Amino acid sequence: MAKQHALFLLAFFFFMGLINGGKDLGVAENSAYGLVSDGVRELQPPAFVVFKNWASSDSSKFLSDGSEILLGILGPGIIGGLFLPVLSSFPDAIIILASGLSGSKETAQSQVSIGMGLLAGSTVMLLTILWGSCIIVGKCDIENSVAIDLKDTRGFSLTGSGVSTDIWTSYAARIMVISVIPFIIVQVSQVLHTTSQARLTVLISLIVSLSLLLLYCLYQVFQPQIQRRRLAYVKHKHLMSGILKQLKSHILGRLFTNNGEPDTEAIKKLFETIDVNSDGYLSVTDLRALVIGIQFDAADLELDETVKSIMTDFDTSGDSQIEMNEFISGMSRWLRKAKRSAIHASSDGSSQSTRYINAFYLRIREEQDQLEDKNEEELESIKNPKWNAYKAVAMLLLGTVVAAIFADPLVDAVDNFSTATSIPSFFVSFVVLPFASSSEVVSAMIFASRKKIRTASLTFSEIYGSVTIGNILSLSVFLGLIYFRQLTWDFASEVLVILIVCILMGVFAGIRTTFRLWTSLMVFLLYPISLVLVYVLDYYLGWS
Repeated sequence: MAKQHALFLLAFFFFMGLINGGKDLGVAENSAYGLVSDGVRELQPPAFVVFKNWASSDSSKFLSDGSEILLGILGPGIIGGLFLPVLSSFPDAIIILASGLSGSKETAQSQVSIGMGLLAGSTVMLLTILWGSCIIVGKCDIENSVAIDLKDTRGFSLTGSGVSTDIWTSYAARIMVISVIPFIIVQVSQVLHTTSQARLTVLISLIVSLSLLLLYCLYQVFQPQIQRRRLAYVKHKHLMSGILKQLKSHILGRLFTNNGEPDTEAIKKLFETIDVNSDGYLSVTDLRALVIGIQFDAADLELDETVKSIMTDFDTSGDSQIEMNEFISGMSRWLRKAKRSAIHASSDGSSQSTRYINAFYLRIREEQDQLEDKNEEELESIKNPKWNAYKAVAMLLLGTVVAAIFADPLVDAVDNFSTATSIPSFFVSFVVLPFASSSEVVSAMIFASRKKIRTASLTFSEIYGSVTIGNILSLSVFLGLIYFRQLTWDFASEVLVILIVCILMGVFAGIRTTFRLWTSLMVFLLYPISLVLVYVLDYYLGWS
């Protein structure tokens, strides 16, 4: 990697020497860039922006690689939930901070549009170009509305191939929609007539943004525990549906009466069937015999835990045995849950009891399949964790230093290039900077190319998480600049684009887990539409 960087720099300076006609790249006086070579600063503006983008990209890579090493050593929780997503948005936050700190208030006001362009551009790029590209790279054959792992035989079939994710990825998309609330609040400041009211609105939005950042990080830290509890609950419902389905085949009557209520007499017959020794109650032994005789379709239910779950649900007296009344009460409660879950099941000519129980069983199986990680892979133990920890910390520090050094010159370069070419700085930062500062692009594409539901879930969770943390973290930095430097919030068109893309993609991805190939084409169109929308609103309708 070091050799590649050296060759890149040599080629870069050789190329610049040619286009400068062999002119000396001498040191300029009154350097304002500290560690950055003043010779580099004197380069032509387009090449200067490219060079800064390359440096910014390296800072993102250092931060990403370092945090991933720590993730492998320390596992998820604090690292995966807090450290990794914050660091992935750190370069963006530094650039946004640099855009509003430099120079006078008037200079900061003119340059702050670069920060807003980066924020809007990163959000739109991740949810359009990267999202659609991951669908194409990760596509598999779709059978029964689910993408089949590692099976890609249908080529570019718009409806027959695509990507599936788990249900938690859909939750991440819904959370992304919530992250736009501060944008809506701060936009109110543009319709207020007094400066004090506008500043108060900015402050409220800043507080809300910081609060959402804290809540999101806490959610990510405790999300594994939430997921395990949710999966345990679904497994318990699967146990209910399996037992109901099995017991239904043991009786001649129906489990529901004509008016849809649990049939008490049928439940009594079930009790007598299970109570083999006719002692008037069901013991742990009776329940073990019941569970052993039921096939749960590889539901991964441990026998003792299953028996304990049934006993806990039915034994209201706490005497470790289930009497007739307790069984009737508990079974009636299970049947009512099955009825509520399957109330919209289509009629197939079967009895009411069979229809409710079968629909309940199928629905729980589908929910469990979405929550379970069937392709759980054993993580390899990290060799020499102490050395790798030092390496990770060094990479994080290096990434932070590179991002800090190049942020302010990059903002100035974009501003100067914009002035020289008469291209608004917003569009330069909207189109160019997001590709340099986003560390998610390469890793997301690599994960997607593995063509599994598990890796697809990781890919799109990373995209939604990066947009969420980018929205609230970068916006917090931006609002802090607006408030403390007493700048004017005048970004209605940019906010509208962020709201449209985030809400559209968040709602679309939040209500489904399978995405066919044609969806990538629709999503790709959002990127040029966003650019055109901002241009029309700003330069034809005068929104900014």
